[in-house]
Amino acid sequence: MKPQTHNQPAISSPLGSTRVEPRFQFVVEITVRTRTRGVLTGHTADISESGISAMLRIHVPLSEIVELNFTLPIGQVKVHAIVRQRDAFRYGFQFLESAAMQEVIRSTCRRLATEQTRPAGL
Repeated sequence: MKPQTHNQPAISSPLGSTRVEPRFQFVVEITVRTRTRGVLTGHTADISESGISAMLRIHVPLSEIVELNFTLPIGQVKVHAIVRQRDAFRYGFQFLESAAMQEVIRSTCRRLATEQTRPAGL
C-alpha cells in the first residue's frame, strides 16, 4: 500500500498546548503487538517525529507499551511506543526509540514535508 501524505498545521491539544512538530497524513497498514490484547491490525492516520496515530478496532489501554510494525518510504520498521491517547477508535502513540530510529523517522518526516510543499505538476 503506497502511503498517502498531506501536511497538517500545528494544532492545539485538549490541554491547550500547541504541537511543536507538524503532523503529516500518512496512511499505511500497521500491526500493533500488545501485552494485554495480543497482535492487532489497523491503519495509520498521520505521523510526526515524536509519534503516530492509528485506527484500531480493539481497545488498547492508555500507557501500555506496544511494538508497532509499519512501512515507511525507506522500508519496514519496528518501533516501540507508548499509548498516549484514544478518541473512539483512533489511538495516539508516542515513539520510545533509540537515536538511530528517531533519525529514520525524522528523515521520513522531512521527506514528506518536501513532497507536500512542491507545487502540483512538478
